[in-house]
Amino acid sequence: MSRLRMVLLGSALIAAGCGGEQDQPQAEPETPAASRPAATPAPETAPEQFSVLFETSAGDFTVLVERRMAPHGADRFYELVKGGFYDDQRFFRVVPGFVVQWGLSGDPSATARWSNSRIPDDPVVESNLKGTLSFAATNQPGSRTTQVFVNLGDNGNLDGMGFAPFGRVTGGLEVVEAINAEYGQTPDQQEVRRAGNEYLNREFPRLDFIRRARIVQ
Repeated sequence: MSRLRMVLLGSALIAAGCGGEQDQPQAEPETPAASRPAATPAPETAPEQFSVLFETSAGDFTVLVERRMAPHGADRFYELVKGGFYDDQRFFRVVPGFVVQWGLSGDPSATARWSNSRIPDDPVVESNLKGTLSFAATNQPGSRTTQVFVNLGDNGNLDGMGFAPFGRVTGGLEVVEAINAEYGQTPDQQEVRRAGNEYLNREFPRLDFIRRARIVQ
């Protein structure tokens, strides 16, 4: 098994440490196409700007999304938030100084419904600076679905890998930085897909989580 495969274990961003070697954010391959559910319809067009309030077990933080930064990413994020997809989700990968990531539903059937609904890549027009929000992806074109991450450091090296920020944390960045990192990158993405919060609550009971995400004016 390659080092990249061992370290990433899913649609994830991993780092050896702040300022150290960083691995490419890469997604674990999805279920074979023949066994996937049908793709969901194309997302509706998001407003040019909108804010999302994340109410979490660690406190609240707000993200401002700007569609000009990454239109496909903004549209998908808007759709997911409006539909309540991120509610009751765990922050299953937290690497201090690098990223905090989420985007697999606590309900495996919800994750499955989105697993084949990929969006086209966006050109990178903003850098992955501290506080920006991007979609996780594989190293294949058009692989973004539901997983997102907040950069906890200036990760400009991700720009050349095609990770296009679509928003930034405008309030509560200190909350994001305080999200529980004791489990690091240990949770197994395939187990999250299979058993959702049942697996995470049993094996990683102190993970911080999103109570609710909603669009605010």
